[in-house]
Amino acid sequence: MVDVLRRLESNGYATSFRANDGVLLGGEIDDRPETFRVDSIARFEGDTDPSDEAAVFALTHEPSGTKGTYTVTYGPEMDPDDVEATHRLG
Repeated sequence: MVDVLRRLESNGYATSFRANDGVLLGGEIDDRPETFRVDSIARFEGDTDPSDEAAVFALTHEPSGTKGTYTVTYGPEMDPDDVEATHRLG
């Protein structure tokens, strides 16, 4: 996962986004998930535990052009804010 994050950062995805109360936050961005374009998704499973799953979204905030990453765990342990945000991504 670290290699993917480094590669994305070197391609301009410098902001780290997180979900909170129905919006994605990062840097100066505080906006609805629908205003983001998903450029790519990388999924990962844990080496020793297949239920240890994560995903890295490469996102572009369309109104500003800001690029960043949004990393989530998924499966039964997924945070409710992340569930909502991933369902609403454009």
